Amino acid sequence: MTTTTPSALSISTHAGVRTITLSRPDVRNAFNDEVIAELKTAFIEAGQAIDVRCVVLAALGPAFCAGADLNWMRRMADYTRDENLADAGQLAAMLRAIYDCPKPTIARVQGDVFAGGLGLVAACDMAVSVDTATYCLSEVKLGLIPATISPYVIRAMGARASHRYFLTAERFNATDAHRMGLVHEVVTAEALDAKVAELTGALVSASPNALRACKRLVQDVAGRDIDDALVAHTVAGIADIRASAQGKEGVQSFLQKRKPNWLL
Repeated sequence: MTTTTPSALSISTHAGVRTITLSRPDVRNAFNDEVIAELKTAFIEAGQAIDVRCVVLAALGPAFCAGADLNWMRRMADYTRDENLADAGQLAAMLRAIYDCPKPTIARVQGDVFAGGLGLVAACDMAVSVDTATYCLSEVKLGLIPATISPYVIRAMGARASHRYFLTAERFNATDAHRMGLVHEVVTAEALDAKVAELTGALVSASPNALRACKRLVQDVAGRDIDDALVAHTVAGIADIRASAQGKEGVQSFLQKRKPNWLL
């Protein structure tokens, strides 16, 4: 296991699983410009690390993420539009780094998630939530909108649910989050780590190249018309992976009833 400790995050790697933990429980893991920069770097590095098969985004304390840090919001209150553009651009780049990470990502939600925190959950490929977590897109109560996180949240929970919860800023529970598709599993606090471990176990046993290609496949295909261009894209995708070294190894190991060589 390797461990590093940036100021806002703790990061560890064990058996192919990189865990990036929000480590500011005193402010409910709210983010500011420093946290945003560290998260972006952490996910880029995880995506490039040879020893990493998947990434878990976790948090310490009673809240997963409460959105924007109050002190950061106080500074932003006096920003010009150009300064706000630059600031929002950094947040957008961080969310994109999570979404585009070539390794599968899992949000381990151990507590409440508010405002921008939902963007972190939605940008991950999978999310497991404790049954006591509360969710809220609270921006309109502050005269704001969840613009930067919207591409990820709308993809995760759908346009219909987004209409309601973007507009009302109602709180909803983990069961509702599961029903809408924002989270995949709802478990007790005692079962949280076991469920995350079940998912990471499945991921580290799969072909790293196939995982990367599958993640990109979903992003490329979702929402597109099934036309000649899309069909051609999927045909090329299966042809490429079949001809790849890991594709050949996977098929041969199955036929020969042995373990593939990518297993740790």
